[in-house]
Amino acid sequence: MKIFGIDPGSERTGYGCIDALGSRHHLVIYGSISAPARSTFPEKLKYIHAALAALLDRHRPDCVAVENIFHARNVRSALRLGHARGVALLAASEAGLSVVEYAPAEIKRAVVGFGRAEKHQVQQMVKLLLGLDELPSPYDASDALAVAICHVHSATGIVVERAAIEKPRTALRSWRDYRPQEES
Repeated sequence: MKIFGIDPGSERTGYGCIDALGSRHHLVIYGSISAPARSTFPEKLKYIHAALAALLDRHRPDCVAVENIFHARNVRSALRLGHARGVALLAASEAGLSVVEYAPAEIKRAVVGFGRAEKHQVQQMVKLLLGLDELPSPYDASDALAVAICHVHSATGIVVERAAIEKPRTALRSWRDYRPQEES
């Protein structure tokens, strides 16, 4: 199952796609989208939308996971971030993909085990979980990969799908409840 993660931003939007097979995750692609510096805000949004639409068309993921808006002190920054999230959601919707959203603390908890982890800690864990030789950068890209990994580890991700196929049981409430089947 391919999961495409997006860390929206009006200046730089991170993206990352992983292929998950059970508890194994493999990197497909990651990076960030930045519009030309002198672009107007509407032009930046159009650029982000077009780039995400092209990436989704090229990699054909099974679903898209997006980082949700967090509490912001600056209202103008929060509104700009909301616009960037909107074009990301639109690109996924136009591609006919299901979209799930995760709060920043939920993503950090799923990847690092601590909801207030620093960006460099998330980056390091993404490197370890995906078996990369170097840290994925910029932070926007590693955050997008973390969103995709969070989906794999969440109750709405592959863990539940795999459990339902192998042995029907009650829905998992946390990745901590997951117990893999012993191989015979």
